[in-house]
Amino acid sequence: MAPISIRTVLISESVDPRCRAILEENGIRVTEKQNMKKDELIAELKNYDGLVVRSATKVTADVINAADNLKIIGRAGTGVDNVDVDAATKKGIIVMNTPSGNTLSAAELTCALLMSLSRNVPQAAMSMKQGNWDRKKFMGSELYGKVLGIVGLGRIGKEVASRMQSFGMKTIGYDPITPVEVSASWGVEQMSLDQLWPQCDYITVHTPLMPSTVGLLNDETFAKCKKGVKVVNCARGGIIDEAALLRAVESGQCGGAGLDVFVEEPPKDRNLVDHPNVISCPHLGASTKEAQARCGQDIALQIVDMVKGKSLVGAVNANVLASTFSQESHQLIKLGEAIGAVLQSCTASQPPLSQVHVVSQGDCMKSSTGYMTSAVLVGLLNHGSGGSSNLINVLSLAKESGIMVNQTHCASDGAAAESVCKVEIVANGCSYKANGSVQCGVPILLELNGSVFRQPVALTGNLLFFKASASPQLLSSMAGLLATAGVEIESFSGPSDRTGDLWYCVGVSSPLPDLGALKSLVKEAAQLTL
Repeated sequence: MAPISIRTVLISESVDPRCRAILEENGIRVTEKQNMKKDELIAELKNYDGLVVRSATKVTADVINAADNLKIIGRAGTGVDNVDVDAATKKGIIVMNTPSGNTLSAAELTCALLMSLSRNVPQAAMSMKQGNWDRKKFMGSELYGKVLGIVGLGRIGKEVASRMQSFGMKTIGYDPITPVEVSASWGVEQMSLDQLWPQCDYITVHTPLMPSTVGLLNDETFAKCKKGVKVVNCARGGIIDEAALLRAVESGQCGGAGLDVFVEEPPKDRNLVDHPNVISCPHLGASTKEAQARCGQDIALQIVDMVKGKSLVGAVNANVLASTFSQESHQLIKLGEAIGAVLQSCTASQPPLSQVHVVSQGDCMKSSTGYMTSAVLVGLLNHGSGGSSNLINVLSLAKESGIMVNQTHCASDGAAAESVCKVEIVANGCSYKANGSVQCGVPILLELNGSVFRQPVALTGNLLFFKASASPQLLSSMAGLLATAGVEIESFSGPSDRTGDLWYCVGVSSPLPDLGALKSLVKEAAQLTL
């Protein structure tokens, strides 16, 4: 990926000082301005390329749509619940978090809550402060030999498992992504949720908040659990249905809960918080000096590495960019955009565009299929229109425009150019095709609409494509027309075939003021500057 230019960053919340220091050490101007209201944030943000937040700043669609210069939103922490990722993606803005910054802190708090639930530590401490000495009231139970169910076996779930195994707990779990053999290597036996619920003495959740995880623990699932099961949520409010949890705690079906997160923060409904069997914290999962230092430093380093074209870590909406940090990928992206631009120029008078099919061919192209398709679409949608699509948002913009997009990869067919990008588009019912490759670092066009060029067209500079009948006088006649318009021919590429109506390309000193001047000589014409 060509490096993204980030010159100015706004930090809207308190982050570790190393964040600002790292950004400034790498030539990025930083402003820190906290506690802004929505209107103030909108007014301020239009001056910045980047925004760094924690969890308090709500980066809504209104904020995003008003930020015309914004290229990246960095969340110093895990999760991006406070950022409208869909709105950012639509506008081509990268949303990045620090996936491992608070892993240890969140895992340790989870373990602290599990231990507190087993021995009633907070309740006993509060009783002592009230002058009581109630040894019998706070009878607990050992963790040794108990079964801990871990729902979500990512970084935090793994760390919780290793720590609680030290107490002699049996750890079982569920995760739709982590392979069974991987979690088994940490000592966690995976199973379905229906198998997990009845076995657990304790349950802890470590999943993102998404439609499939909202209310994951509810009346139905609590009914499947052991009576007296204890639950912990240090992930996201809403994964455990709070109303169902209150009913389970009051009935004794749930023996206690440790909650660091709530649907509404701070919670206005105090029924759970005030319940004697519920231990509550004000979202402290990442509230350690070490986690804050790590998250602040990580987000700054990730932004700097992206700007320098080294790597892309923590991007939640830009998977297409993950494999674009090599010189080869830069060249292939330029090739895709150039082919898209050529086809757009050829179909400028044939809207609307309805279909795009991209085929990457050859081993070198195998890893490029995703970003190559996006690059072609950027060329098609941006060229000549001043559009704002980029590799991040172009697929969603194409979908919104009703363009059907297909991408495939095939092995090399033994042709001279081992790695080839083949594109076919349909505009106004008519099909147009172009094949290209990269030669000595330069994108080249090999074929256009069935015309295979004897000499590949270097896709750079001012290019004039035209379709005409093969004739010995064609080049001299074209040179005369262009000279009359004050345009000089700098290069010429003709097709291998010499019969019928064929496509030609001339490199010219400047664009032709009026393509209509060629009407007497050609059947179709298109020009562009690359």
